[in-house]
Amino acid sequence: MTSQTKIKPKLKPLLAALRDLDETQLRQAIVDILSPTCDVRMCHPFGDLTTDSLYDTCFKPLQIAFPDVERRDAIIVRGTTPEGSDWVGCCGSYVGTFVAPFLEIPPTGHLAHMRFHEFYKISNGQVVEVQAIWDIPELMMQANAWPMAPSLGREWATPTPMTQDGLVDRPDDTAQSNQSLTHVIDMLVALSRHPIEPVASMELERYWHPKMSWYGPAGIGTARGISGFRNWHQIPFLNAMPDRGQYKDEVLAHFFAEGDYVAVTGWPDMAQTMARDGWMGIVPNGQKIKLRSLDFWRMEKGKIRENWVLVDLLDVYSQLGVDVFARLREFNKARATGPIPIADEAVA
Repeated sequence: MTSQTKIKPKLKPLLAALRDLDETQLRQAIVDILSPTCDVRMCHPFGDLTTDSLYDTCFKPLQIAFPDVERRDAIIVRGTTPEGSDWVGCCGSYVGTFVAPFLEIPPTGHLAHMRFHEFYKISNGQVVEVQAIWDIPELMMQANAWPMAPSLGREWATPTPMTQDGLVDRPDDTAQSNQSLTHVIDMLVALSRHPIEPVASMELERYWHPKMSWYGPAGIGTARGISGFRNWHQIPFLNAMPDRGQYKDEVLAHFFAEGDYVAVTGWPDMAQTMARDGWMGIVPNGQKIKLRSLDFWRMEKGKIRENWVLVDLLDVYSQLGVDVFARLREFNKARATGPIPIADEAVA
């Protein structure tokens, strides 16, 4: 296992440049830190990119829409996977004043936030792979322009860890990290037993804290407690795709841990069939889909207390033949969607 204290400095200049998204600094950091052949895997609609196209494709439009944009990291987890790869996972939000359209989402003229989960694979001192999901539907909702079915869970500004230690530099503790990692993997194995086996086979109370919070992506929302998790996410999810977990040869997940925090990145890390109704209002069509899910868990007293989850839902819709952005255009065609001028000084 690579010392986590040796992984962190490799990414530090990039994270510093992302904090205020200064164009000159960020362009240089991308060149310096990302390998020229880095595999940049961005969420829909950006798709797979190259190192030299990352800034202009993703960050430049974000800066135009949010001229005062800043990045607020809430969790940074560093670790080595059981296969020996070094990864850093970052969770937080891009925040700023939404004054111009972003991906055809109409601006609000007010403060807005967009959650991100970004994972960086490091090899020989450079980033060689990026896997990133931006919660673009979250912006659509704040603009009152979400064109799909409403969430079952609670939509809000997802909080930082209640322990406020998501950014703490932790000394290497292999034993604690391995214990946390084992607990999460065992929990996922138990979850996959249902619906083939009875609900009790998932042993939710064994793995999850009674006051757990599951922070899902916009479109699904946050669920509180085991009953909230079951009702607002798991039941409709499994009802719609009961063959979850049966296509392990078609997915690849990278797990790593740091102390009480566990992270997983996969592109994709789930494959299943949209066989029944009930999930996000999507009509079942019998099509197998693959899901990209980037997750963070925080352990507390031997159980999972908090779980941050982002799924590339726009990619799910795209696989099913639904163009969310086309629907967005229809939804907003009678609405002014141009830039909103905000005066720097109040006018008497």
